[in-house]
Amino acid sequence: MERVSVSSSARSLVGRVVSDKMMKTVVVLVERRVRHAVYGKIVARSKKYHARNSDLSAKEGDIVEISECRPIAKTVSWRVTRLLDKARR
Repeated sequence: MERVSVSSSARSLVGRVVSDKMMKTVVVLVERRVRHAVYGKIVARSKKYHARNSDLSAKEGDIVEISECRPIAKTVSWRVTRLLDKARR
């Protein structure tokens, strides 16, 4: 089991796991709502992050919290810190 040490200055985000097909890595979709600069309408923006899931607890559809960490691989710089909600299968 890998030890998770998160500093207080590390950013943390909440998102939904959209893929768990890689070994020890999940893809997390983080959605945020922002106001459009011209029209003022609230629009949804989303971004995908690759996060290390060393204990394999997060599965597709789960809501997880991820936090920033040192680069682990070419695209992996985030780590799953906790599982907030399990998906209904």
